[in-house]
Amino acid sequence: MRSLVTRRTATAAALAATALLATAAPAFAHVTVQPGTAAQGGYTAVAFRVPDESDTASTTKLEVTLPADHPVASVATEPIPGWTATAEKTKLATPIKTDDGDEITEAVSKVTWTADAGTKIAPGQFQDFRISLGPLPTDTDKVVFKALQTYDDGNVVRWIDEAAAGQPEPQHPAPTLTLTKAAADGDAHHPDAAPTTAAAESTSDTAARVLGIAGIVVGIIGGALGVLGLRRRTGDRS
Repeated sequence: MRSLVTRRTATAAALAATALLATAAPAFAHVTVQPGTAAQGGYTAVAFRVPDESDTASTTKLEVTLPADHPVASVATEPIPGWTATAEKTKLATPIKTDDGDEITEAVSKVTWTADAGTKIAPGQFQDFRISLGPLPTDTDKVVFKALQTYDDGNVVRWIDEAAAGQPEPQHPAPTLTLTKAAADGDAHHPDAAPTTAAAESTSDTAARVLGIAGIVVGIIGGALGVLGLRRRTGDRS
């Protein structure tokens, strides 16, 4: 009898741990912006982190659309071996005025990275696509980048859903850059300013998430083992 109870309890613990990990896994599989925060009005460099979620197909193209309602005057891509980046520009309804008094009448509206022959993001791999941009808008607390991920089997995943306050995270959330108030010393406005603090916060947040999930799983298994031990002692006394 004790053997049957032991098997059932162990099975329940394993199922609970598996369900927990399955629930947490999607948070690490989305197309995201790294780091996830930057200063309003400043210049920064961010990477669109693209994991390959397919078991059989590889990623061969990424398209990222910049928001038309909050255009950015300067956008530059970082060269990636094996990938070709192209930028599309759109004429602005309202020109952007620079600090020098000039007007910018068009801005980058989309960046597309296409894999060269023999290059791909294989299943179980990821790739960072890095851009430099600025100045960031000062009249919003976030910049939403809608992205399309194309696989070599023809499947296209549309990372375009915006999260709503108080609602569960959508299945395919759009990469979102959270904007904070600019630093008082003005460093955030320098084109070469590096987002080291934001990057560290992003890394810490990811690490904390992983450790938290691992701790919960260990706690579930430990609780199950504790129950087994208690039942075994109770059975021995009887």
